[in-house]
Amino acid sequence: MTILFLTAINFLTSTEHLWFIYPGFVLLLFPICSICLLKKQYKLLSMVGSLWILIFLIVVNYLDKPDLPWVLYVIAPVLMWPILVMLDKKAKTMFVAVSGCLGIILYYVCLNVFLSPQYPWAIFPAFVVIWWPLMLYHLTRRTYYQLSVHGSGLISIFFITVNVISTPNNIWAVYPIFAVLWWPLSMYYFGQSRRSKG
Repeated sequence: MTILFLTAINFLTSTEHLWFIYPGFVLLLFPICSICLLKKQYKLLSMVGSLWILIFLIVVNYLDKPDLPWVLYVIAPVLMWPILVMLDKKAKTMFVAVSGCLGIILYYVCLNVFLSPQYPWAIFPAFVVIWWPLMLYHLTRRTYYQLSVHGSGLISIFFITVNVISTPNNIWAVYPIFAVLWWPLSMYYFGQSRRSKG
């Protein structure tokens, strides 16, 4: 009833912009989430929820900017939700982490090349998703100092890459790199102080 009321208000006041779909999306998704969570149907929730989110985004994309298929940029992360839930305990393995990481990077590289090749923006989602296998590898082995070294190295490479691509005449990457070096240094000195006290 609420959705019908909002739809009627929308068409009576302003037909240029179909704003009723936004509250309608939430009003339909909320009971689905509530029922699935109460019945502990997490796999069903992930499948229905991701499908509903994609349908909503496709509709919004078509209504707002049909010439720009921006919905393609969010398909991969939305689909990762049901995939990881369906994999259950296997989702915590390095094989899944590396495969998912490479798959997402390849997906965004293809979008970058075919839809917007003017700037290599795929480095940004690639930087984010690489943390998945990196964190999983070190946290399962409890190698926290090695994580700080590899993590700071990854961050440094990322900033250097962005610096070279975006503003090669202005060397600013040294500033965040200098800041992030405190991560492994603090881990090292913390470990040394614990050993000296022990």
